[in-house]
Amino acid sequence: MSLLLGLLSPIAAVLLLAGAHSPPQTPLEYTFQVVHIYPHDRAAFTEGLEYHDGFLYESTGMKGRSWIRKTRVETGAVAHQIDLAPQFFGEGITLVNNRIVQLTYESGVGFVYDARDFHVLRRFSYRGEGWGLTSNGREIFMSDGTPEIRVLDPATLAEKRRIRVHDRGNPVRLINELEYVDGEIFANVWHTDRIARIAPETGEVRGWIDLSGLLSPMYRLEGEAVLNGIAWDAVRHRLFVTGKFWPNVFEIEVKPKNVR
Repeated sequence: MSLLLGLLSPIAAVLLLAGAHSPPQTPLEYTFQVVHIYPHDRAAFTEGLEYHDGFLYESTGMKGRSWIRKTRVETGAVAHQIDLAPQFFGEGITLVNNRIVQLTYESGVGFVYDARDFHVLRRFSYRGEGWGLTSNGREIFMSDGTPEIRVLDPATLAEKRRIRVHDRGNPVRLINELEYVDGEIFANVWHTDRIARIAPETGEVRGWIDLSGLLSPMYRLEGEAVLNGIAWDAVRHRLFVTGKFWPNVFEIEVKPKNVR
């Protein structure tokens, strides 16, 4: 650095040093507006949510109660379902290349299904816990409750690298359900009403979406009835969110705070 500064003009050297030590950017704050409300199974311990072609694909947790469903958005009618073996606690899912990839919580085992009939195509393994999944079509992103998001090869499911998620340099823990939305990773943070908007290239949190008040407190008496579940309709640009034991799926519009 000292050699480089010696070759620059005084003004350029000052600008370079200022850039090298510039403070982290403060994330933007967002709120929401409800666009539509749809039915949701209140018995569902939601771990993963995806949208594709008019249907929501959902995975649930808890041993003996874990399943994957394909449901019609408007009615909640179940078009297809597969139950996991009772020893598995289901976790996040993502759809990629006409396949559904699913994690389990502490078993270190994941499953790949044919998205058309939910036929199990293969199992795969990984170290640590499985929490959330999403994909941009080229890579799969996996959360495990730590501040790191693993990046997987969609064909082999081998880990390629990791992204450290941070807010102004501070690690963000308990990252749960994930969704890839227009170049960002949206992430539920467990036991909060906030969704982080994460830059996949750097792990920097660019913004926070505050969903406080989205669901009436009367439906949140159960301690685990927390926000968890994000799905994105990339064709019609619709964002869906729900939670564990929630009676509804909400289509919302994200808006900057303090802007009328």
